Amino acid sequence: MSRLVVARRILLGLVAVVVVAAIVAGVVVVTAVRSSLPTRDGEATLPGLSAAVTVKRDGSGIPHIYGDSVTDLARAQGYVHAQERFFEMDLRRHITAGRLSELVGSAGVETDKVVRTMGWRRVAEEELPTLEPETRQLLQAYADGVNRYLRGRSPGEVSAEYTVLGLQLPLGDIEEWTPVDSLSWLKAMAWDLRGDYDDELARARLSGRLSRAQIAAIYPAYDSAAHPPILSDTEWSSATASAGRGDEPAPTTSSSSAVPSGLTSGDPDVVAATTTPGAKDAYALVERALASIPQLVGRGDGVGSNSWVVSGDHTASGKPLLANDPHLGVGQPGIWIQNSLHCRTVSAQCPLDVSGFSFAGVPGVIIGHNDHIAWGFTNLGPDVSDFYLERVVGQTYLRDGEWQPMTTREETIKVAGGADQRITVRATEHGPIMSDVLSSAREAGARAPTEEEGDETQDYAVSLAWTGLVPSRTADAIIGFNKASDFDEFREAARSFAVPAQNLVYADREGHIGYQAPGQIPIRRAAIPRSVPGYWPAPGWDSYYDWTGYVDFADMPSVLDPPDGTIVAANQQVSTSRTPFLTTEWDYGWRSTRIAQRLERLQEATPADMASVQMDDKDLFAQVLVPALLTVPLEGPSGEADQQDLLDFTEEARDLLRGWDHTTPASDSRASAAAAYYNAVWRNLCELLFDDELPADMKSDGGDRWRAAVQQLLKQPQSEWWDDKLTPNVTEGRDEILRQALVQARLELTRELGKDPGQWDWGQLHRITLEHKVLGGDSVPGPVRWLFNEGPYDLPGGSAIVNANGWDASEGYSVSWGPSMRMVVDLSDLDRSTWVNQTGVSGHATDDHYADQVSDWVAGRQRPWPFTARAVDATDPQVMTLRPDPASGTG
Repeated sequence: MSRLVVARRILLGLVAVVVVAAIVAGVVVVTAVRSSLPTRDGEATLPGLSAAVTVKRDGSGIPHIYGDSVTDLARAQGYVHAQERFFEMDLRRHITAGRLSELVGSAGVETDKVVRTMGWRRVAEEELPTLEPETRQLLQAYADGVNRYLRGRSPGEVSAEYTVLGLQLPLGDIEEWTPVDSLSWLKAMAWDLRGDYDDELARARLSGRLSRAQIAAIYPAYDSAAHPPILSDTEWSSATASAGRGDEPAPTTSSSSAVPSGLTSGDPDVVAATTTPGAKDAYALVERALASIPQLVGRGDGVGSNSWVVSGDHTASGKPLLANDPHLGVGQPGIWIQNSLHCRTVSAQCPLDVSGFSFAGVPGVIIGHNDHIAWGFTNLGPDVSDFYLERVVGQTYLRDGEWQPMTTREETIKVAGGADQRITVRATEHGPIMSDVLSSAREAGARAPTEEEGDETQDYAVSLAWTGLVPSRTADAIIGFNKASDFDEFREAARSFAVPAQNLVYADREGHIGYQAPGQIPIRRAAIPRSVPGYWPAPGWDSYYDWTGYVDFADMPSVLDPPDGTIVAANQQVSTSRTPFLTTEWDYGWRSTRIAQRLERLQEATPADMASVQMDDKDLFAQVLVPALLTVPLEGPSGEADQQDLLDFTEEARDLLRGWDHTTPASDSRASAAAAYYNAVWRNLCELLFDDELPADMKSDGGDRWRAAVQQLLKQPQSEWWDDKLTPNVTEGRDEILRQALVQARLELTRELGKDPGQWDWGQLHRITLEHKVLGGDSVPGPVRWLFNEGPYDLPGGSAIVNANGWDASEGYSVSWGPSMRMVVDLSDLDRSTWVNQTGVSGHATDDHYADQVSDWVAGRQRPWPFTARAVDATDPQVMTLRPDPASGTG
């Protein structure tokens, strides 16, 4: 048992009271956390099984499940997931159904309004009957397993969170799990991983506030010469895709100076019509509404990921190696649960022999390997959503010169401890009207321009078109990946993977490697030269801007066995081809470029080499910024008080950057001190350079897009951006803003870390606390937070770095997203594969496996990944047997 778990239990024994809404006896919490711990050995009855199922939990508590049919395995997986993570499952279920208020009270109302307006669960209900019969059967078996574990247990016996929440709010009984609950979670995952919705609204809001050149500067074009795409033109290009599927051809560019065409050749009338003051007010309301949805898997730069695969030509074993570390939001418990599903005898009737990372609440394995193939995911980030500005009169909206009726439905939101809330959801042909969500949206007073003199009844509304609101068969794809034995079968499964669109990397034991981009990608007529699709909100009254279909799977980028034997997919541009149109909003390629550099140096790579690359903490952007910082004069404007003292004071810190190798370790080195100062300079530079002209809710987060922008702005010393608008009587210019960033960073770190720059450490600033999703925030009493949270921990790395422990420069240095897990699969011997989770398998705060992997995750260590029965047995596993119900005579 870990010292931390022991300390927690001692504290619980000593705590006399815990304040939640009132002072309550600490023994209630103590009893709750202990009574909710599951039994993981012995025997239990699981009705519906055709034969006994064995669950072996290895030294990390990871369950390896053995059965004789696929439905038995799914049923047992549901039982085990409910044992370990049911509160997490139930929280997700309440969020995705728009019923969070039933669990947390009035604090969940705004979230529920937004989710109900989009109708995630309604879409999931429509999807269920369209799935393959086998998938529906597995979803039901999984739900049956969950419900068997819940049966006869009070909420407090299932998870301590219910007891703590019940001290403040009246909570009902736990409802049974259903297949739709599993499908709804896939909608939530797709929401966080969609691409380009926030930038679309942001650009429109900035129009008029900033010049066209300024907007273009902070949305620079992707530089495919400096940061190679996933697939080269010789590996895949639009020539391999079918022509005439609806996309208008567009010129290909790899120039770093190319400006997104939506800013230079967009239809001026469209831009003007969709960026009036009233329209921008409506966009701001929509952004505020959407911000009320909790971060479920990640957001913004925090949904980046690394993945790569190398062929046997580059490995010591002569077989491929595949690595993946998805970058998602951080918290406790972690997003993933590790598990394995093994048919005792693999056959056509029972084909599963798979291991990897799953979502608690969804059957099967999402990322991992089976006995033939391995696969990994990174976010493709295509533009799969569009906002439409609608002209509205009453319950009608304008479309091609005619007024069409909206569809409406009523929703009732039940609130624990409060009165029901009722909302009316309206929708147009494009989708739900998101500007109705906030009560103030209908009272904003912004009127749309009208065609008729004296018509003062016409309003603006903003509707959302998103592929996640279209029923799809992503659940079929998950089961297909688990069973696939070669690239053809893997691609066939990927055909059903609609949302969220992903980069899929692949390797198999025969020595093949591959890549496939799946996803439901909309086709739009609105392409160059009129405008870049999705770059601005579209005029909903003109059907020219409607979607006309979806890209055929055969036209999506794909490759098998590229000549160079390496595929790196880290959210960068997929290809230079503009057919099919995917997005303009790629990650800018700092991570992918660094990964490629590291792989090029490896001749006979091993799993340990791959894990080492995952921990690479070199900041490539420092190669751009540091030379500029070292050459800028530190002398300030004449008359500045104590200028010489300040100059010497700042120079002492700037000396750290001389000879710095651009790595970002957490502590105990000159490199760590330099990284602390460099990142402080960067944060201050973002504030000085951008935030004086941006709205308060749109400040620079310092991520990869802002780095790409600064790389270009350094070449433009007289750009408008270099003038601080907070000093109207002074025109600063590039060198003065850089100087101020150096000075302010020195003063900031002196306050935070001490006067001696040599004693600074990046990890002292760059820390992570793994907060519980409900009971971990500042509003929760300290003893409760201490029980459910983990940390803080000092971390290396940072945004746009391979070891991507990301932070938001507008808020501070704390880590807000990072690798949700790391894995390396060795196709020569699957038992030589390695993995580590961000937290642990268990969702129970006092369990040994609640956070037992955190220290390894922080240090970059990976654990052995046992796959064969022999390897699992060698861990001296804890064994539980699930038996059919003898009373039923079956199972």
